[in-house]
Amino acid sequence: MARGDVNEVAWALLEPLLPRSTGRRGRPWRDHRTVLNGILWVLRTGSPWRDLPKEYGPWQSAYDRFVRWRRDGTWQRIFRLLQQQADEANRIVWELCAVDGTYVRAHPHSAGARRQPSAADQQKGGRGIPKTKHSDAAEEA
Repeated sequence: MARGDVNEVAWALLEPLLPRSTGRRGRPWRDHRTVLNGILWVLRTGSPWRDLPKEYGPWQSAYDRFVRWRRDGTWQRIFRLLQQQADEANRIVWELCAVDGTYVRAHPHSAGARRQPSAADQQKGGRGIPKTKHSDAAEEA
């Protein structure tokens, strides 16, 4: 087992939460634990999927399983169940949890977006609204 791989205690918690491959057509799934360790390796290192070491199997298997579990809600279900178990065991101190949105940057367009002319501006002849290249060309025609 490599550093960062899922250990026996964590695997005992995770294994029952992962989808079963029974009833699927085609080739049987590669071992969930091997693929999960590969997914965690990519997420931990930030490497491209194609750089996944061979010990975790083909990168396509890890990527496909990662996407499949995202789409079918497996990751969300795992997170909720583990959070619930930790909360029931009083291992989460909710008083220390906070969400602060002051660091969130606004979208680049939020500060300098063009203003649409209002009906009042149009009645004034559009004064106060900068002309664009297209409006200049239309006036000349």
